[in-house]
Amino acid sequence: MLKKKPETAAQGEQIQQVPVAELHPFKDHPFKVMDDEAMLKTVESMARFGVLNPLIVRPRAEGGYEIISGHRRQHAARLAGTKTLPVIVRQLDDDQAILQMVESNLQRETIRPSERAFAYKMKMEVLKHQGARTDLTLSQVGQKLRGVTSRDLVAQEAGDNARNIQRYIRLTHLIPELLELVDQKKISFNPAVELSYLTADEQRDFLQAMEDSKHPPSLSQAQRIKRLSRAGECSYDAMLDAMKNTQLDQLTLKNEAIRKYFPRSYTPRQMEETILKLLEQWHKRRQRSQER
Repeated sequence: MLKKKPETAAQGEQIQQVPVAELHPFKDHPFKVMDDEAMLKTVESMARFGVLNPLIVRPRAEGGYEIISGHRRQHAARLAGTKTLPVIVRQLDDDQAILQMVESNLQRETIRPSERAFAYKMKMEVLKHQGARTDLTLSQVGQKLRGVTSRDLVAQEAGDNARNIQRYIRLTHLIPELLELVDQKKISFNPAVELSYLTADEQRDFLQAMEDSKHPPSLSQAQRIKRLSRAGECSYDAMLDAMKNTQLDQLTLKNEAIRKYFPRSYTPRQMEETILKLLEQWHKRRQRSQER
């Protein structure tokens, strides 16, 4: 059924055509393949132009190949009716394969918080092995783990800070139902981090409390619920009371405190509109930063 004469990749690696049926997903990889608008465009492009970038794979002991990079392209190929795909076959052990799989997928433009969370966790776990190995080095960092924590190295490669990496990894402690709400932006990132400290049973009770209160948690409400959990008082009723207590979020700005930042001609209404506009811009910047 195969195989065309191998082409040569730019890096000197050979590209060969492999049947789509012989390509299998990377075990437990965290990146979701969605049948969304972007996938439809990929299918249309594949039908017109073929696959422009080869997949990266490694041989499987049971036969066929495990995909390191290219899960979306393989799914699009199935939808487009493509029979074979160009691949580069690499001989990689589990640690090397995980690092390449995570690094290649983190380059995507759109990544869900859950995908980033589990990718960071997988990468950190691999890097913790690095002290016992002499052959595993981060390609972009070019240094061993001695004297540097795995979290610091993940942060350095991601262009983020170590605390934010740890906060993303906290999301992996959420039950799937809550994590899906984070991906859907129905629960904000910061409250979700606080809720990740609840037990699984408490999180399920929280889901019901959130539904009954008819609104997502604010940061202060999530922090209060976290304190209830630590005190052993995190019942459904206590969480529902916390969710209904909007006084936690009330804020009063005194006119004399903010007047100095505005022209004298500004009315209170104009000042309010300006503050809200600036806060919206600040909020969008924070969201973009947290999703990186």
